[in-house]
Amino acid sequence: MDRFSFLNAAHTEFFAQLYDQYLENPDSVEPSWRSFFQGFDFGMTTYNEENPVAQLANFASTNTDVSLVSDKLQKEFNVLKLIDGYRTRGHLFTKTNPVRERRTASPTLDITNFGLSAADLNTIFDAAKAINIQPCTLQEIVTHLDTIYCQHIGIEYMYIRKPEVVEWIQKKLGVNDNQPKFSAEEKKVILNKLNQAVSFENFLHTKYVGQKRFSLEGGESVIPALDALIERAAEKGVEQFVMGMAHRGRLNVLANIFGKSTQDIFSEFDGKDYDQEYFDGDVKYHLGLTADKVTRSGKKININLAPNPSHLETVGAVIEGITRAKQDKYFPEDFSKVLPIAVHGDAAIAGQGILYEIVQMAQLDGYKTGGTIHIVINNQVGFTTNYLDARSSTYCTDVAKVTLSPVLHVNADDAESVVHAMQFALDFRMQFGCDVFIDLLGYRKYGHNEGDEPRFTQPVLYKIIAKHKNPRDLYAEKLLSEGVITADLVKTLEKEYKDDLDHNLEASRKKDLTIITPFMQNEWDGYEQVSNDVMLEKVNTKVDKATLDSIINTVSSLPTDKKFINKITKIVTDRKTVYDNNTIDWGTAETLAYGSLLTEGYDIRISGQDVERGTFSHRHAVVKVEDSEEEVVLLDHIQNKKGNFRIFNSFLSEYGVLGFDYGYALANPNALTIWEAQFGDFSNGAQIMIDQYISCGEDKWNNQNGIVLLLPHGYEGQGAEHSSARMERYLQLCARHNMYVADCTTPANFFHLLRRQMKTNFRKPLVVFSPKSLLRDPRCVSTVDELANGEFQETIDDATVNKAEVKTLVFCTGKFYYDIVAERTNNGRNDVGVVRVEQLFPLPVDQLKAIIAQYPNADDYVWAQEEPKNMGAYSYMLMNFDLVKWRLASLKAYAAPAAGSYTRAKRRHADAIRMVFDKNLFR
Repeated sequence: MDRFSFLNAAHTEFFAQLYDQYLENPDSVEPSWRSFFQGFDFGMTTYNEENPVAQLANFASTNTDVSLVSDKLQKEFNVLKLIDGYRTRGHLFTKTNPVRERRTASPTLDITNFGLSAADLNTIFDAAKAINIQPCTLQEIVTHLDTIYCQHIGIEYMYIRKPEVVEWIQKKLGVNDNQPKFSAEEKKVILNKLNQAVSFENFLHTKYVGQKRFSLEGGESVIPALDALIERAAEKGVEQFVMGMAHRGRLNVLANIFGKSTQDIFSEFDGKDYDQEYFDGDVKYHLGLTADKVTRSGKKININLAPNPSHLETVGAVIEGITRAKQDKYFPEDFSKVLPIAVHGDAAIAGQGILYEIVQMAQLDGYKTGGTIHIVINNQVGFTTNYLDARSSTYCTDVAKVTLSPVLHVNADDAESVVHAMQFALDFRMQFGCDVFIDLLGYRKYGHNEGDEPRFTQPVLYKIIAKHKNPRDLYAEKLLSEGVITADLVKTLEKEYKDDLDHNLEASRKKDLTIITPFMQNEWDGYEQVSNDVMLEKVNTKVDKATLDSIINTVSSLPTDKKFINKITKIVTDRKTVYDNNTIDWGTAETLAYGSLLTEGYDIRISGQDVERGTFSHRHAVVKVEDSEEEVVLLDHIQNKKGNFRIFNSFLSEYGVLGFDYGYALANPNALTIWEAQFGDFSNGAQIMIDQYISCGEDKWNNQNGIVLLLPHGYEGQGAEHSSARMERYLQLCARHNMYVADCTTPANFFHLLRRQMKTNFRKPLVVFSPKSLLRDPRCVSTVDELANGEFQETIDDATVNKAEVKTLVFCTGKFYYDIVAERTNNGRNDVGVVRVEQLFPLPVDQLKAIIAQYPNADDYVWAQEEPKNMGAYSYMLMNFDLVKWRLASLKAYAAPAAGSYTRAKRRHADAIRMVFDKNLFR
């Protein structure tokens, strides 16, 4: 072994201080160090080296006279290695588990593992300066390190690559040796919040025996911690809080942090019906709440707990989007004013892949929120699964290392340490704008729910838990021993809180209905909830032609002082050409829609994979200067622009990004929020967001949302994964008034569809099956007048036929219309009319009825689609389109959406078209 390998543990800050002291007065340093520096100076002079401190830190590679290094000096370096050991591995030896022994880690922090012995314990070492204390004995150094790193708070941070961040953490840990230090009054506040947490659960356990509530018991200290976090954050200038959490402990948080009326909670436990027929509601431990509060110091704050489904960790993406929307809207220059708080379970944070996606968003321009405080309520078990079976990593929080975020592991029985850790986390977030994680090690008093038997799977653990005191009683004993409280204070607090609950229970049972307050209603003033009848009403989406003229002039003109590649120059200037020629293509119409909305004061946010250019190179909302890659956004320069245009290429995620954008739309109804899939079928990577939020959020939680999904769809021989956006799945989700589904065939109709999304006084999710080949199809164009003076057409009748001659009336949607018309032209079939259904949901039945009436001689009605029989809109139309008896023209049922062979796909497509014109081919 290299005799001087111990020098690899060197701390440059320690060397710098000691070397500066030596340079000022050589006699002031210990003799062995003086000899060391003398030899070092000799080596520096001989070899003309620069940066002496860096050279000291890399001493193992220098030619310093080794005889000058004494045993004492080598032990100084061994002490530095010991300090480094505590900093990097001290968290493995903490007292953070309240109910069982920790797993053993090797090697330990015993001094013998660092080249030291008991004989060195009384020796004074200068290395103590590396931990910001004066030279002292090894025993004192060890005690100091053990106090900081190995008590009820363990911290992981040495993987952080920014020295200034590491230094900040180390100085912060040195304050009071990383031990909580609260005044008597602060301790009483902690006790009071603990009492509320414990008493609330006890009350529910006795009044609603066996009912699911997903108790917080075993993790009650999160209540005083959240209380302290909000109070301290308000003092630091935070004005709004956005919180997401799963079901465990949610009711406790709602009651004791958000101030939700316990009368309402009791009504939910009693299973009463809701005060509205408009929505169906959700279970009590999924509901959200928004509240305006005044802190104890008089600060006004807005706090939000987002509603969530049972799908764990999904809400984490949503709250990041809500947070960013609030930051963009209210505090664009200071994101720290809005604080996202994500509360996790240990099994979920380790097991749910969306956590990785959310963490990867943390520092991306389009998704960052100035740092999230992540809190893990660590039960050490997931439903029935032991933690050893729940992850391969050491800790459930190891995903934090993706973004080099610090992690604090805390014993949940020690309420003061939990509050102390929360304050550390807040200070870190406010200082650096980065994520920070708190792993709150506790337990779960009952099974997964209150009716479950945990001893089936963890009999030993639950014997320990059955005998374990709750955090309130443990803390009360501590305060009694310190003389902070009297013996009857806890009884008084418990009685007062229980009396209040009893009163509210009695009042609740006098009410017949449950009232559900929509989440974040303050952001939705002026918007109404409507039925599908109102959704079918016409909306004025016209735009003054002069406005369009002005917009097209801007978006078709690149800066003359910058150089762009020839292709982009042509694409941009062609916008003016097609506008002047009344042959407006899809990309130009889309750009004009955005520009027109910006002039009317609406914000626009677009995100998704490759959206700045567009997967199919049609959008070019952001163009790059050829020699510098400077970004130019022409929509930012339109005249009379009143809204903000924001467009971001997302990272390669569907689930997390769509969740984020859903949250963004939830918090800002004045923003046209669009998520575009690279290909439509990739949206199934975000199926949970679609199923649990987008399709039913209003029905479950009474929340409107105007998110727009653009899903490229169309059969063009690109194989199974690039053809279908799975239209059938979205249509299966449609019911009552929950969303719009459209498949447009003209640029003008898409223009008006986007404008309609913002011009109504309500918001619904909009799913658009957007085109691919039609983006450049010369048949798929519109005129300026159709944009300026048109409106969204839910159906488009066939204006090219003599309706009296039509025998076969075909209904279809999307690109297939152009294929059918081309075949009709080729065959000279003037007896076939083709009607386009541009909006599939809500289905415009009255319009379809009126169109059918105009074809008096039609006796053959067809629903035609390019998708297989078991896909596309067929099953939906079968249920909802019964005005006439019709037949199907489509591919057979297949397992995959399309064939991989271009030849086979083309043949099948042609067969489906032939079936339109020959009813004898029906199968």
